[in-house]
Amino acid sequence: MVSAGLEILGLSLCVIGSLLVMVSCGLPMWKVTAFIEANIVVAQTIWDGLWMSCVVQSTGQMQCKVHDSVLALSHDLQAARALTIISSVMGVLGLMVVIAGAQCTNCIRAEYVKARVVNAGGVIYIVSGLFVLVPLCWMANNIISDFYNPQVPASKKREIGAALYIGWAASAQLLIGGSLLCCSCPSSGNSGYSVKYSPTKRATPNGDYDKRNYV
Repeated sequence: MVSAGLEILGLSLCVIGSLLVMVSCGLPMWKVTAFIEANIVVAQTIWDGLWMSCVVQSTGQMQCKVHDSVLALSHDLQAARALTIISSVMGVLGLMVVIAGAQCTNCIRAEYVKARVVNAGGVIYIVSGLFVLVPLCWMANNIISDFYNPQVPASKKREIGAALYIGWAASAQLLIGGSLLCCSCPSSGNSGYSVKYSPTKRATPNGDYDKRNYV
């Protein structure tokens, strides 16, 4: 019962984490305009994402432009694209593996094998969380370095966007959920006591029981 509860809790966290990874991957708010010095009052805000850059006017209008060339992007953006997509695919793969080995399904009969399959799904989710954590930390490090770099103009300095925080939350859920799935232990055989029944005692032709039945 405890093992089933861990499976449900771990799978729920992993599914939510995978969905948040996809949301973070699609959002354009990885880098946002830093309002400092002369940029305190501006007419527009710039959002930079993995797939597009958006300009939000003070009137509420927003214009987005998809990145034309992949090779023209910075190395952190290229790595973030690849790793977040891989993490999303691994999230779907991990879901299929865990469902195949879950205690509430009959895809696999052997309890020991079912537990091992669930453990493998947990490892997939942990790797998925690490894959999305790497570009998030890399991007955040570059943003902070450029922010405190005096050689970077104030108009080009950026701050950490909401997509990074969503990605960090997704990574934490994937790591925690994957760890819970790895804690699912295999069943230690059949529970209960084994009972051995003796053969039925037969009576002799004269109606009495054979004395050997009492030995």
